[in-house]
This record gives sequence, C-alpha cells and structure tokens, in this order.
Amino acid sequence: MATPTSRGATGHEPAYFPDGDQTFGHDDAPWEEWNPTEESVRPVRGRHRVGKQRGGFARSSTVLGVGVIAAVGAGGIATAKDRPPVPISLPDLSGVTDSLPDAESLPGVGSLISDSDESADTGSDFSGVTQAAAAGGAPVAQLDGGQQAASADAGEALRSRIMQQAASKQDQAAAAEQAAAADAAAKAAAEEAEKQQTEAEKEAAEAKRKAEEEAKRKAEAERLAKLARSYTAPLASYTISTVFGQAGSMWSSGYHTGLDFAAPTGTPIKSIHSGTVKEAGWSGSYGYRTVIELEDGTELAYNHQSSMSVSVGQKVSTGDVIGRVGSTGNSTGPHLHFEVKAAGGDLIDPGAWLRGKGISL
Repeated sequence: MATPTSRGATGHEPAYFPDGDQTFGHDDAPWEEWNPTEESVRPVRGRHRVGKQRGGFARSSTVLGVGVIAAVGAGGIATAKDRPPVPISLPDLSGVTDSLPDAESLPGVGSLISDSDESADTGSDFSGVTQAAAAGGAPVAQLDGGQQAASADAGEALRSRIMQQAASKQDQAAAAEQAAAADAAAKAAAEEAEKQQTEAEKEAAEAKRKAEEEAKRKAEAERLAKLARSYTAPLASYTISTVFGQAGSMWSSGYHTGLDFAAPTGTPIKSIHSGTVKEAGWSGSYGYRTVIELEDGTELAYNHQSSMSVSVGQKVSTGDVIGRVGSTGNSTGPHLHFEVKAAGGDLIDPGAWLRGKGISL
C-alpha cells in the first residue's frame, strides 16, 4: 500500500489504485510505499479483539447482517407503523467476500485474532443475544438467567400492580354501587314516608271536614228544631195545589206569585210566626187579605179568606188563628194563597222560606 509523504495545499485526497504499482504524486510531491509489519503494528490487548473470521466475515459482521436480514424480513419488505411498506433490496456480497484475503495472512493482523479459546471467550460476550427472527420478522433478544429472572420479577410486579388496580377499581365500583343503592333506599324510604304523611294529612283533613259537616248538620237541626217551636204551618191539613213562579194567563203578572194550600172552606188559618198585623181587609183580586209584619221586616200575606179574626196593629203569636180558608177575590176554589215579601220589598218563594224555618211541607 502506498501513501504520500505530504499533502498539497488543497488538502484533497489523491486517487486510489488497488494494484499499488503506480507512481503517485500531488503538486510534485513524491509518494512513499508503506508496508505494515508485526513490529510496526502495536498489538491490541484486553477485550478489544476481533473475532475470528468465519467464511470471510467477522462475528460482528455476521451479527449485523443477520440483524438486518431479520429486521427486513424474508420478503425484503420493511414496514413502519404509520407508513406504507417500502421495498428494500440487499446487494450481492458474494463477489466481495471471495476477493477478500485471509485475515491471518496480513502482516501484523494475525496477532490480533485470538485463539479458539479466546474466540470462545469473546463469543461469550454475545451469548446474551440470539440472532433470530420473531414471528413478525423482528430480531428477538435472548436473556441470560439473571436477566430472565429480573424480567420475570418485573413482569410479576407489573401483573401484581395491574391486579391491584383492577381490584381497587372493582372495590370502588362496588362501593359506588352500594352507595347508590343506599341513596336509592333512603330516597324510597323518604318518598314512602312523605306519601304516608300526605295520606295521613288527607285522612285527617277528611275526618276534620266530616266532623265539621256533622257539627254543622247538628247545629242546623237544632236551629230548625228551635225555629219549629216558634214557626208553624198555616194549616193543619192541606194540599199544595200551585207553587211559586208557575206561569199562567190567569195571573196578572204572568206567573204565580205565592204558594197555594188547598183546603175546605172554613179551615182555621194560623199565624206562622209572631208579629204585628199591618193590613186586614178586602184587597180586590186577593179577596179578604191579612198581612203580618215580622220583627226583621218580612211581610206574610194570607189571601182569599172567607173571614178574618184580627185587626191592624194587633200583636199575634205563633199558632194564633187569624182567619179561615175561603175563595174570595180572583179564585177558582177554596184555598189559602200565601205570599212572602222580603224586607227589601221583593217577593220570594214561600216554600223555600218555610223550609228554611224548619217547616216541612
């Protein structure tokens, strides 16, 4: 091999000729031939040794080549995670390996190659790695005993951690479910209690309403009983022949203005309540008519009498006879035409007024 004694000012490397017979020069500078010898090359000691060639390749080259082949895959296709596959082709190295000289024949290089034992020792450095392709075509690292134990411990720790996390999640889910169930039960109990309270309140309100209605009914009955003792029907025996408000052409107003009690002529007419005689005498179409004014200003009129027993200004009491049934005035037969005029002067239904005083008709 030839090397120049000096370089030109440009610093460029000269062309290389593999046969070594050419005369070299650069800027008129002569080249000298250099042949390495065992004395001129310092041996490399320690673990920095080159593995013995096998078939023209060092062990490191073999490892690299096998790793590349395993990574590329049997089909020569390398794929990336998020990219489309790209074809990769390898050059044919058979011609290069055949032309390479034996490493032991090179001066000063043979000492760099260790014996078979040293090669075995050196090869042991690679015992932790097995150049093999996995199912997906990628190289797989084979761990030694210690590394495998550490990996197993790490895997067991990871599995234990995952199991603990899963158990914690399950416990949290169970606790959340129990809390939700407790909340639902409490809510249901509160709703049931509220419902029962509402029903109890309704029942109490209904009982109170019924009690109040019963009290009112009793009070009204007592009031009517008391009134009945101070009010009485005008006739002891009668038949209701015409009611208030009945329409007809026989009445000048177009409707019946009172309540008719049909009874035989001469039947005694009694004062319904105590009061003062305001009117007593003949009154045209009403015939003989008696009007008694009560303390509240209400006026009671007894019409069509055959005879009268009281006079104006006279005080009468409940049940006093004030006249007798007749058919005087505008009448079609013996009966008592009874009218009630309120304090304001309007005619009202005599039947309703009598029932309001506790008198049954």
